[in-house]
Amino acid sequence: MCALPRKPSSLLDTRMIYCGDNLDQLRKLPDACVDLIYIDPPFNSNRNYEVFWGETKEKRSFDDRHESTRAYIEFMRPRCVELARVLKKTGSFYYHCDWHASHYVKVMLDQIFGENNFVNEIIWKRSRNRSSMRKILRRAHDTIFSYVGSGQYTFNMQYKSLSEGSLELYKHHDERGRYQLVPLLVSGKRNGETGKIWNGVDPNKCGQSGMHWVTLPENLDEYEASGLVFWPDKKGGQPRLKYYLEDNLGVPLSDLWDDIDLIHSSSLESRGYPTQKPLPLLERIIEISSNPNDIVFDAFCGCGTALVAAQNLGRQWIGIDISPTACRVMAKRLRDVCHLPENETQWKSGRGFVVRDLPWTEKQLRTIPPFEFENWAVIALGGIPNKAQVGDMGIDGRIYSVSSMPTKSGKIAGELDFMDTWYPIQVKQKDKAGRPDIDMFEAAMMREKRTKGFFVSFEFSSDALHEIDAFFRREHCIIVPLTVREILDESIARKLA
Repeated sequence: MCALPRKPSSLLDTRMIYCGDNLDQLRKLPDACVDLIYIDPPFNSNRNYEVFWGETKEKRSFDDRHESTRAYIEFMRPRCVELARVLKKTGSFYYHCDWHASHYVKVMLDQIFGENNFVNEIIWKRSRNRSSMRKILRRAHDTIFSYVGSGQYTFNMQYKSLSEGSLELYKHHDERGRYQLVPLLVSGKRNGETGKIWNGVDPNKCGQSGMHWVTLPENLDEYEASGLVFWPDKKGGQPRLKYYLEDNLGVPLSDLWDDIDLIHSSSLESRGYPTQKPLPLLERIIEISSNPNDIVFDAFCGCGTALVAAQNLGRQWIGIDISPTACRVMAKRLRDVCHLPENETQWKSGRGFVVRDLPWTEKQLRTIPPFEFENWAVIALGGIPNKAQVGDMGIDGRIYSVSSMPTKSGKIAGELDFMDTWYPIQVKQKDKAGRPDIDMFEAAMMREKRTKGFFVSFEFSSDALHEIDAFFRREHCIIVPLTVREILDESIARKLA
């Protein structure tokens, strides 16, 4: 492992993983400081993941709790605005999504990055077979939208390997290697330079109606001097160009990527992360849109595939994820796979990495401002905090579900109206939430006609727990009590189900 420069950027630190809400961290970054951004945010899909993390068997739920496309877009928009701000003019941005919200994502990105900065809609054909559904074609691809900061962006063409059929065309061989013969004359007369006689061959007299050279005579002279022109023994035969296999870079990459498979659960690469993307996919993106020592940024880095790919390819990198578990998984992966030490001293000398802002302690959470504590708790549950934090009428945030229908229909509803299924969250920064706190939350749930809600506090009094039980028996409504310790320990999957 080679040491990277100690301070590759005067604007920000790299080889850094931040644990927390990416919107908060993005707002701390300076303008135009990142060369390549790749994000693979939670899709707006109806999936509930129960994941066992490697050797620790730590269980955690990964729900996409955005109730509707509108909720998803409202969650992503401010983050994409910040990502556009930190992207260099020479930089590139990739947004990985699927059919659930891709059309709305494209509209949002056009508004933020500009339609003229849209480059590609990449279709990644996932090779894994999936069972077909009745009255629907099998969904077999993801979409990756690519945007740039300006017309002066980094682009390195990549090539796919030749097919077996293409390789068979190289059936000739000499001391230099395998080659195929490519025509130097093509149909159609020309009066210009390509129609002139060269080496005694008059293209106008070739073929039934005349031909012309594929390039200018001076280029033909260079081919001849390099020994690349094949002259047939047969009199009147047409010269052809020797095209050697070693000179063929492969098939230029298109926007249809059908040569990278999904990761199987038994693969050595697998980290048990439900939406983990294969390393070759990220390596391809990084090789296309960055150069060595450029800064690669992933704001939803999950198990860290983009970071590992960047490290392997000699790029600088920054990652953010809200899950402490994910941050620990990617840190272990960087240590085990990239042999990169997690050490402050070695990081400062350009030989390691660090993780910042790993979980708050209960002691810290007791001292932060109440509104900040509310935001922390709501986001940790996968919910969306209220925009206004005063006059919230007993509800500090909402968890959205996708298994619902719109409350309105017809023309007045609109395609992006909220669905009706959402769960209220109440947060109290106190040692023990008591019966009066539960009574107020019950009133808010009844007012909003909610049958399930979540209440977060450090602890709950016995009276509070008794009232939660009575509320269920009386109104058939569920209040799920969650302690701060349960959130910090990430042992809340069962209660959130």
